[in-house]
Amino acid sequence: MSAPGETRARGGSAPAQAGNPRTGGGSASRPAEGSGPGAVPRAGLTDDRQAGRTNDRATPGAWSPMAPAHPVRPAPDPAHSWAAGTGGRPFVSFGEPEGFGGRTRPRVGARTVAAAACLVLGFGLIGGAATGSWLTGDGGPDGAGNAFGTARTLWHSVPVDELFPPTVQGTGAGPGGADRTWTRIAVARDSGCAHAFDPLLHKVLAPVGCQRLLRATYTDATQTYVTTVGLLFTKADPAAMSALAARFRDEHLDSRADLMPRPYAAAGTAAAGFGERQRASWTVSVLTDAPVVAYAVSGWADGRTVDTPQPAADAVRSGATTAPAQAGLGNEAQGLADRIERRLRKTVGTATEKPS
Repeated sequence: MSAPGETRARGGSAPAQAGNPRTGGGSASRPAEGSGPGAVPRAGLTDDRQAGRTNDRATPGAWSPMAPAHPVRPAPDPAHSWAAGTGGRPFVSFGEPEGFGGRTRPRVGARTVAAAACLVLGFGLIGGAATGSWLTGDGGPDGAGNAFGTARTLWHSVPVDELFPPTVQGTGAGPGGADRTWTRIAVARDSGCAHAFDPLLHKVLAPVGCQRLLRATYTDATQTYVTTVGLLFTKADPAAMSALAARFRDEHLDSRADLMPRPYAAAGTAAAGFGERQRASWTVSVLTDAPVVAYAVSGWADGRTVDTPQPAADAVRSGATTAPAQAGLGNEAQGLADRIERRLRKTVGTATEKPS
Protein backbone atom coordinates (compact mmCIF):
# COMPACT_ATOMS: atom_id res chain seq x y z
CA MET A 1 0.00 0.00 0.00
CA SER A 2 1.46 3.31 -1.05
CA ALA A 3 1.75 6.27 1.22
CA PRO A 4 -0.34 9.35 0.58
CA GLY A 5 0.93 11.41 -2.33
CA GLU A 6 2.76 8.46 -3.97
CA THR A 7 1.88 6.84 -7.26
CA ARG A 8 3.27 3.72 -8.98
CA ALA A 9 4.57 3.98 -12.53
CA ARG A 10 2.66 1.84 -15.05
CA GLY A 11 5.71 0.26 -16.59
CA GLY A 12 7.95 -0.04 -13.50
CA SER A 13 8.03 -1.51 -10.04
CA ALA A 14 9.89 1.26 -8.19
CA PRO A 15 7.70 3.88 -6.55
CA ALA A 16 7.95 7.46 -7.66
CA GLN A 17 7.32 10.41 -5.37
CA ALA A 18 5.12 13.06 -6.78
CA GLY A 19 5.00 16.36 -5.08
CA ASN A 20 2.39 18.99 -5.33
CA PRO A 21 2.53 20.25 -8.86
CA ARG A 22 1.96 23.80 -7.69
CA THR A 23 4.70 23.86 -4.98
CA GLY A 24 7.24 21.66 -6.76
CA GLY A 25 7.66 19.42 -3.80
CA GLY A 26 9.16 16.04 -4.36
CA SER A 27 11.64 14.81 -6.96
CA ALA A 28 11.12 12.79 -10.16
CA SER A 29 12.55 9.35 -10.68
CA ARG A 30 14.68 10.70 -13.56
CA PRO A 31 16.22 14.13 -14.18
CA ALA A 32 13.87 16.69 -15.44
CA GLU A 33 14.33 18.13 -18.85
CA GLY A 34 16.71 21.07 -18.67
CA SER A 35 18.29 20.04 -15.35
CA GLY A 36 21.83 19.15 -14.68
CA PRO A 37 25.02 21.01 -15.07
CA GLY A 38 24.98 23.51 -17.88
CA ALA A 39 21.38 22.88 -18.74
CA VAL A 40 19.38 25.80 -19.91
CA PRO A 41 15.78 25.99 -18.77
CA ARG A 42 13.18 26.17 -21.53
CA ALA A 43 11.85 29.59 -22.15
CA GLY A 44 8.50 30.40 -20.74
CA LEU A 45 8.49 27.56 -18.30
CA THR A 46 9.22 27.89 -14.60
CA ASP A 47 11.03 25.30 -12.68
CA ASP A 48 7.77 24.31 -11.16
CA ARG A 49 6.21 23.83 -14.56
CA GLN A 50 9.23 21.94 -15.77
CA ALA A 51 9.07 19.74 -12.73
CA GLY A 52 5.43 19.10 -13.30
CA ARG A 53 6.10 18.17 -16.97
CA THR A 54 8.86 15.88 -15.86
CA ASN A 55 6.56 14.24 -13.41
CA ASP A 56 3.94 13.89 -16.10
CA ARG A 57 6.35 12.02 -18.32
CA ALA A 58 7.46 9.85 -15.49
CA THR A 59 3.94 9.03 -14.47
CA PRO A 60 1.75 8.86 -17.59
CA GLY A 61 -1.33 8.19 -15.53
CA ALA A 62 -0.97 11.37 -13.43
CA TRP A 63 -2.96 14.52 -14.17
CA SER A 64 -1.09 17.43 -15.74
CA PRO A 65 -2.35 20.80 -16.89
CA MET A 66 -0.15 20.46 -20.01
CA ALA A 67 -1.75 17.16 -21.09
CA PRO A 68 -3.81 17.47 -24.28
CA ALA A 69 -7.56 17.11 -24.09
CA HIS A 70 -7.43 14.11 -26.44
CA PRO A 71 -4.67 11.53 -26.89
CA VAL A 72 -2.32 12.36 -29.72
CA ARG A 73 -2.06 9.60 -32.33
CA PRO A 74 1.40 8.67 -33.55
CA ALA A 75 2.49 10.23 -36.85
CA PRO A 76 2.11 7.96 -39.94
CA ASP A 77 5.08 6.11 -41.23
CA PRO A 78 6.44 7.96 -44.31
CA ALA A 79 7.21 4.63 -45.95
CA HIS A 80 3.49 3.98 -46.24
CA SER A 81 2.75 7.30 -47.88
CA TRP A 82 1.73 7.54 -51.60
CA ALA A 83 4.50 10.11 -52.01
CA ALA A 84 7.18 7.74 -50.76
CA GLY A 85 9.70 6.27 -53.14
CA THR A 86 9.14 3.05 -54.94
CA GLY A 87 11.65 1.30 -52.74
CA GLY A 88 9.54 1.71 -49.61
CA ARG A 89 6.09 1.85 -51.19
CA PRO A 90 3.96 -1.17 -50.47
CA PHE A 91 2.64 -3.28 -53.40
CA VAL A 92 -1.09 -3.03 -53.65
CA SER A 93 -3.22 -5.33 -55.83
CA PHE A 94 -6.95 -4.96 -56.37
CA GLY A 95 -9.17 -8.01 -56.57
CA GLU A 96 -12.06 -8.47 -58.98
CA PRO A 97 -15.42 -7.25 -57.70
CA GLU A 98 -17.61 -9.92 -56.30
CA GLY A 99 -20.74 -10.84 -58.23
CA PHE A 100 -24.15 -11.11 -56.74
CA GLY A 101 -24.25 -14.87 -57.29
CA GLY A 102 -20.82 -15.59 -55.91
CA ARG A 103 -19.47 -16.32 -59.45
CA THR A 104 -18.59 -13.68 -61.98
CA ARG A 105 -20.35 -13.92 -65.36
CA PRO A 106 -17.89 -14.23 -68.28
CA ARG A 107 -17.96 -11.33 -70.70
CA VAL A 108 -19.14 -12.31 -74.17
CA GLY A 109 -17.69 -10.40 -77.11
CA ALA A 110 -19.64 -9.12 -80.10
CA ARG A 111 -17.89 -11.56 -82.45
CA THR A 112 -18.88 -14.50 -80.30
CA VAL A 113 -22.51 -13.39 -80.30
CA ALA A 114 -22.46 -12.93 -84.09
CA ALA A 115 -20.89 -16.35 -84.64
CA ALA A 116 -23.47 -18.01 -82.43
CA ALA A 117 -26.30 -16.25 -84.28
CA CYS A 118 -24.94 -17.38 -87.66
CA LEU A 119 -24.63 -20.93 -86.38
CA VAL A 120 -28.21 -20.99 -85.15
CA LEU A 121 -29.43 -19.45 -88.39
CA GLY A 122 -27.49 -21.97 -90.44
CA PHE A 123 -28.96 -24.91 -88.53
CA GLY A 124 -32.39 -23.33 -88.90
CA LEU A 125 -32.04 -23.04 -92.66
CA ILE A 126 -30.71 -26.56 -93.04
CA GLY A 127 -33.45 -27.96 -90.83
CA GLY A 128 -36.10 -25.95 -92.66
CA ALA A 129 -34.85 -27.11 -96.05
CA ALA A 130 -34.74 -30.74 -94.96
CA THR A 131 -38.24 -30.51 -93.51
CA GLY A 132 -39.58 -28.80 -96.62
CA SER A 133 -37.99 -31.42 -98.86
CA TRP A 134 -39.53 -34.18 -96.74
CA LEU A 135 -42.99 -32.58 -96.84
CA THR A 136 -43.00 -31.89 -100.59
CA GLY A 137 -41.25 -35.07 -101.64
CA ASP A 138 -38.53 -33.17 -103.53
CA GLY A 139 -34.84 -33.94 -103.75
CA GLY A 140 -32.87 -37.14 -104.12
CA PRO A 141 -34.55 -40.54 -104.41
CA ASP A 142 -37.70 -39.27 -102.69
CA GLY A 143 -38.14 -36.59 -105.36
CA ALA A 144 -37.70 -39.17 -108.14
CA GLY A 145 -40.22 -41.46 -106.44
CA ASN A 146 -42.70 -38.62 -106.21
CA ALA A 147 -42.33 -37.90 -109.95
CA PHE A 148 -42.78 -41.57 -110.73
CA GLY A 149 -46.01 -41.68 -108.74
CA THR A 150 -47.24 -38.45 -110.32
CA ALA A 151 -46.70 -39.85 -113.84
CA ARG A 152 -48.88 -42.83 -113.00
CA THR A 153 -51.99 -40.65 -112.64
CA LEU A 154 -51.51 -38.41 -115.67
CA TRP A 155 -53.74 -40.49 -117.90
CA HIS A 156 -56.86 -39.19 -116.09
CA SER A 157 -55.61 -35.89 -114.61
CA VAL A 158 -54.13 -34.19 -117.68
CA PRO A 159 -56.09 -32.98 -120.74
CA VAL A 160 -55.48 -34.95 -123.91
CA ASP A 161 -54.09 -31.89 -125.70
CA GLU A 162 -51.16 -31.78 -123.28
CA LEU A 163 -50.15 -35.36 -123.98
CA PHE A 164 -51.21 -35.46 -127.63
CA PRO A 165 -51.23 -31.85 -128.91
CA PRO A 166 -53.26 -31.10 -132.06
CA THR A 167 -50.05 -30.13 -133.91
CA VAL A 168 -46.50 -31.32 -133.32
CA GLN A 169 -43.51 -29.58 -134.83
CA GLY A 170 -40.62 -31.84 -135.84
CA THR A 171 -37.72 -29.52 -136.58
CA GLY A 172 -35.01 -31.57 -138.31
CA ALA A 173 -36.97 -34.79 -137.76
CA GLY A 174 -37.28 -35.78 -141.44
CA PRO A 175 -34.77 -37.50 -143.72
CA GLY A 176 -31.61 -35.45 -144.13
CA GLY A 177 -32.65 -33.13 -141.29
CA ALA A 178 -35.79 -31.90 -143.02
CA ASP A 179 -38.52 -30.40 -140.88
CA ARG A 180 -41.76 -32.21 -140.20
CA THR A 181 -45.18 -31.11 -139.02
CA TRP A 182 -47.69 -33.63 -137.77
CA THR A 183 -51.39 -33.05 -137.32
CA ARG A 184 -53.55 -35.10 -135.03
CA ILE A 185 -56.49 -36.73 -136.86
CA ALA A 186 -57.83 -39.17 -134.29
CA VAL A 187 -57.74 -39.88 -130.56
CA ALA A 188 -58.76 -43.26 -129.17
CA ARG A 189 -60.73 -43.57 -125.99
CA ASP A 190 -58.59 -44.57 -123.04
CA SER A 191 -58.85 -48.31 -122.66
CA GLY A 192 -57.13 -51.46 -121.54
CA CYS A 193 -54.55 -53.40 -123.50
CA ALA A 194 -56.56 -56.49 -124.47
CA HIS A 195 -56.71 -55.74 -128.21
CA ALA A 196 -54.02 -53.10 -128.56
CA PHE A 197 -51.03 -55.44 -129.03
CA ASP A 198 -50.21 -58.64 -130.79
CA PRO A 199 -50.37 -61.68 -128.44
CA LEU A 200 -46.60 -62.00 -128.17
CA LEU A 201 -46.04 -58.33 -127.34
CA HIS A 202 -48.90 -58.49 -124.87
CA LYS A 203 -47.10 -61.35 -123.13
CA VAL A 204 -43.80 -59.47 -122.97
CA LEU A 205 -45.51 -56.46 -121.39
CA ALA A 206 -47.52 -58.53 -118.91
CA PRO A 207 -44.97 -58.29 -116.02
CA VAL A 208 -45.51 -54.52 -115.71
CA GLY A 209 -49.30 -54.70 -116.03
CA CYS A 210 -51.65 -52.42 -117.92
CA GLN A 211 -53.38 -49.65 -116.02
CA ARG A 212 -54.47 -47.57 -119.01
CA LEU A 213 -53.60 -47.10 -122.68
CA LEU A 214 -53.80 -43.76 -124.50
CA ARG A 215 -53.46 -43.55 -128.30
CA ALA A 216 -53.65 -40.94 -131.03
CA THR A 217 -53.00 -41.00 -134.79
CA TYR A 218 -51.24 -38.23 -136.73
CA THR A 219 -50.57 -37.51 -140.37
CA ASP A 220 -47.87 -35.47 -142.09
CA ALA A 221 -48.47 -32.14 -143.86
CA THR A 222 -49.10 -33.92 -147.19
CA GLN A 223 -51.24 -36.65 -145.62
CA THR A 224 -49.00 -39.23 -147.25
CA TYR A 225 -48.06 -41.00 -144.04
CA VAL A 226 -49.97 -41.89 -140.92
CA THR A 227 -48.49 -42.64 -137.51
CA THR A 228 -50.10 -43.97 -134.33
CA VAL A 229 -48.43 -43.03 -131.03
CA GLY A 230 -49.32 -44.70 -127.74
CA LEU A 231 -48.63 -44.28 -124.02
CA LEU A 232 -49.09 -47.42 -121.94
CA PHE A 233 -49.42 -46.53 -118.23
CA THR A 234 -48.31 -49.59 -116.30
CA LYS A 235 -48.86 -50.77 -112.74
CA ALA A 236 -45.16 -51.41 -112.15
CA ASP A 237 -42.73 -49.86 -109.69
CA PRO A 238 -39.35 -48.42 -110.74
CA ALA A 239 -37.58 -51.74 -110.26
CA ALA A 240 -39.98 -53.58 -112.55
CA MET A 241 -39.74 -50.88 -115.20
CA SER A 242 -35.95 -51.05 -115.07
CA ALA A 243 -36.07 -54.81 -115.44
CA LEU A 244 -38.31 -54.56 -118.50
CA ALA A 245 -36.10 -51.89 -120.08
CA ALA A 246 -33.05 -54.09 -119.52
CA ARG A 247 -34.77 -57.03 -121.19
CA PHE A 248 -35.73 -54.97 -124.25
CA ARG A 249 -32.16 -53.72 -124.51
CA ASP A 250 -30.38 -57.01 -123.91
CA GLU A 251 -32.67 -59.17 -126.07
CA HIS A 252 -33.24 -56.52 -128.74
CA LEU A 253 -36.96 -56.92 -128.40
CA ASP A 254 -37.58 -53.49 -129.90
CA SER A 255 -36.30 -54.72 -133.27
CA ARG A 256 -38.45 -57.83 -133.59
CA ALA A 257 -41.27 -57.56 -136.12
CA ASP A 258 -43.41 -60.00 -134.15
CA LEU A 259 -43.41 -57.50 -131.26
CA MET A 260 -44.65 -54.57 -133.36
CA PRO A 261 -47.52 -52.51 -131.84
CA ARG A 262 -50.86 -52.27 -133.58
CA PRO A 263 -52.06 -48.99 -135.17
CA TYR A 264 -55.22 -47.06 -134.37
CA ALA A 265 -57.29 -46.68 -137.54
CA ALA A 266 -60.10 -44.13 -137.24
CA ALA A 267 -62.96 -44.20 -139.70
CA GLY A 268 -63.45 -41.10 -141.82
CA THR A 269 -59.82 -40.02 -141.51
CA ALA A 270 -56.64 -40.47 -143.54
CA ALA A 271 -55.85 -43.41 -141.27
CA ALA A 272 -59.06 -45.30 -142.01
CA GLY A 273 -57.13 -47.98 -143.95
CA PHE A 274 -54.23 -48.17 -141.53
CA GLY A 275 -54.28 -51.80 -140.46
CA GLU A 276 -51.82 -54.46 -139.33
CA ARG A 277 -50.57 -55.22 -142.85
CA GLN A 278 -49.89 -51.51 -143.52
CA ARG A 279 -47.37 -51.22 -140.68
CA ALA A 280 -44.03 -50.22 -142.10
CA SER A 281 -41.82 -48.98 -139.19
CA TRP A 282 -42.07 -48.81 -135.41
CA THR A 283 -40.29 -47.97 -132.15
CA VAL A 284 -40.86 -49.02 -128.53
CA SER A 285 -39.35 -47.18 -125.55
CA VAL A 286 -39.58 -48.46 -121.98
CA LEU A 287 -39.20 -45.52 -119.56
CA THR A 288 -37.50 -46.04 -116.22
CA ASP A 289 -38.32 -42.64 -114.66
CA ALA A 290 -42.06 -43.12 -115.18
CA PRO A 291 -44.36 -46.17 -115.32
CA VAL A 292 -44.90 -45.70 -119.05
CA VAL A 293 -44.11 -47.54 -122.26
CA ALA A 294 -44.13 -45.16 -125.24
CA TYR A 295 -44.37 -46.41 -128.79
CA ALA A 296 -45.15 -45.37 -132.36
CA VAL A 297 -45.93 -47.24 -135.59
CA SER A 298 -46.12 -45.67 -139.08
CA GLY A 299 -47.36 -46.60 -142.57
CA TRP A 300 -48.69 -45.22 -145.82
CA ALA A 301 -51.95 -43.34 -145.79
CA ASP A 302 -53.11 -44.92 -149.06
CA GLY A 303 -53.38 -48.30 -147.42
CA ARG A 304 -50.57 -50.08 -149.25
CA THR A 305 -49.20 -53.17 -147.56
CA VAL A 306 -45.64 -53.68 -146.41
CA ASP A 307 -43.97 -57.04 -146.77
CA THR A 308 -40.89 -56.30 -144.69
CA PRO A 309 -41.42 -53.79 -141.90
CA GLN A 310 -38.25 -52.24 -140.51
CA PRO A 311 -37.49 -50.93 -137.00
CA ALA A 312 -37.22 -47.14 -136.91
CA ALA A 313 -33.70 -47.31 -135.46
CA ASP A 314 -32.56 -49.16 -138.57
CA ALA A 315 -34.65 -47.22 -141.08
CA VAL A 316 -33.17 -43.83 -140.09
CA ARG A 317 -29.58 -44.94 -140.57
CA SER A 318 -27.62 -43.47 -143.41
CA GLY A 319 -27.49 -45.82 -146.40
CA ALA A 320 -30.65 -47.77 -145.55
CA THR A 321 -32.31 -48.89 -148.83
CA THR A 322 -35.57 -50.50 -147.70
CA ALA A 323 -38.89 -49.04 -148.81
CA PRO A 324 -39.75 -47.74 -145.30
CA ALA A 325 -36.28 -46.16 -145.03
CA GLN A 326 -36.44 -44.53 -148.47
CA ALA A 327 -39.90 -43.14 -147.75
CA GLY A 328 -38.82 -41.74 -144.41
CA LEU A 329 -41.34 -43.82 -142.43
CA GLY A 330 -38.65 -44.60 -139.86
CA ASN A 331 -38.24 -40.83 -139.31
CA GLU A 332 -42.02 -40.49 -138.96
CA ALA A 333 -42.23 -43.08 -136.20
CA GLN A 334 -39.03 -42.10 -134.39
CA GLY A 335 -39.51 -38.33 -134.63
CA LEU A 336 -43.12 -38.32 -133.41
CA ALA A 337 -42.45 -40.80 -130.59
CA ASP A 338 -39.51 -38.75 -129.31
CA ARG A 339 -41.54 -35.53 -129.13
CA ILE A 340 -44.52 -37.12 -127.40
CA GLU A 341 -42.16 -38.67 -124.87
CA ARG A 342 -40.56 -35.29 -124.21
CA ARG A 343 -43.96 -33.72 -123.63
CA LEU A 344 -44.77 -36.48 -121.18
CA ARG A 345 -41.65 -35.80 -119.14
CA LYS A 346 -42.32 -32.07 -119.22
CA THR A 347 -45.87 -32.64 -118.02
CA VAL A 348 -44.63 -34.86 -115.21
CA GLY A 349 -42.20 -32.16 -114.11
CA THR A 350 -44.92 -29.50 -114.12
CA ALA A 351 -47.33 -31.69 -112.20
CA THR A 352 -44.67 -32.57 -109.62
CA GLU A 353 -43.78 -28.97 -108.83
CA LYS A 354 -45.60 -27.58 -105.81
CA PRO A 355 -47.00 -24.03 -106.01
CA SER A 356 -45.02 -21.57 -103.84
